[in-house]
Amino acid sequence: MDFALNLTQEQRLAMTQEMQLSIKLLQMSSFELQEYVEKELQENPVLDIKESNVDKVEKDKLEYKEIIKNLDFDNYSHHSYDRNSGEEVSPFNFISEEKSLKEYLKDQIRDLDENHCIKTICLYIIENIDDRGYLILENEEIEEELKISKELASYCVDLIHSLEPHGIGARNLGECLKIQIEQKGMDEENIFIIIDKYLEFIAENKYNVIAKELNIDVKQAQEYGDLIKTLSPKPSRGFYTGESVRYISPDAYIKKIDNEYFIIMNDDLTPRLTINAMYKDIINNDTDKDAVSYVKEKLNSALFLIKSIQHRKSTIYRVLEKILEIQRDYFDYGENYLKPMTLKEIANSMNVHESTVSRAIRDKYIHISRGTIKIKDLFTTGMITSFNEENVSSLIIKNNIKKMIDEEDRKKPLSDQKICDLINEQGMNISRRTVAKYREEMGIKSSKGRKRF
Repeated sequence: MDFALNLTQEQRLAMTQEMQLSIKLLQMSSFELQEYVEKELQENPVLDIKESNVDKVEKDKLEYKEIIKNLDFDNYSHHSYDRNSGEEVSPFNFISEEKSLKEYLKDQIRDLDENHCIKTICLYIIENIDDRGYLILENEEIEEELKISKELASYCVDLIHSLEPHGIGARNLGECLKIQIEQKGMDEENIFIIIDKYLEFIAENKYNVIAKELNIDVKQAQEYGDLIKTLSPKPSRGFYTGESVRYISPDAYIKKIDNEYFIIMNDDLTPRLTINAMYKDIINNDTDKDAVSYVKEKLNSALFLIKSIQHRKSTIYRVLEKILEIQRDYFDYGENYLKPMTLKEIANSMNVHESTVSRAIRDKYIHISRGTIKIKDLFTTGMITSFNEENVSSLIIKNNIKKMIDEEDRKKPLSDQKICDLINEQGMNISRRTVAKYREEMGIKSSKGRKRF
């Protein structure tokens, strides 16, 4: 071993804070970007929101009472005044609120002809129902926690099971399905046996196995399966469970005007940020060095954010420009004219890395004449046709596969090999394995799983 000084030369990529922020913002969805900007506005006092047409907005603002005076209440006098108090009542009080699943269940309990003790126990049980509509407590736990008898706990749980939506308060999928069957007034033993032992066979369309096990006709087994498939595995479905719905906001609009397409970036996604002017005075004041240092740090952070948001916007715009060049026929004529297009192809035309394009399209949407679509869906692989040696988008092949399956005889569904042969007859050179891959990507079962007896 020896101590020595060695001089070496190497290349390394050192990512600055600005580069890291730019990459982070580029891959954010519009919703994530909104949340991030709101957080920065709260934490960075230097950042401010640039209001547009403030004077016009202030001028157009009307007080609530002025709005009410201009409304015609001739036919709705019972809405405008409370007859008991004589006070004016806001019509907005009559706007309905979203009722949660638990509120819906509690209302049903309050209407039951039961004593206060039983209703209180039922309300406690409802508070232990999760977002799926399943009860997270066993009867023994209810007995122990509430210090009640086994019979009383069982009675109250049965009351919960009698509520709507049917299947509520079950502990598992099997119990949930059984409750729904009982609510339908059916008591056929075979259905309960299938739910207990053969649910996975229904998923795999193995009705011949079920029929043999239960010594019934295959068609009868399939009818049982069809009935079970109509039941809800998640009783809370359709009810508000506390999670707000996130609506998709397109990052850009692509509009056709006079046979030319224009990309209009959606600037409403995030507030227009600016620097608060009052902090300039602090920087010019040398008396408080700590304050100046703090403001400079926050100022740099604010400028980085504004610049990174602008970079995100320009990168998405450039990607959309290249997509428009390649997919003009798609925007003109529809999905069947979508050409094969890869990240590498767009990246090379922009002289950037593939990862940049990947981040730019991640969870991003555009609004076109046919609705709002995910940018990523425009990127598809291609297949060489045997007739004219042209690339055909995998999406077109998938649509052909789906069309064939939709139109097939369900008693004799098409095999993957048969679908492969039919598509190759159209001049698209694909293999049986590719058909199986595309079918699975579309969530379509194999011919065995699609067969109807």
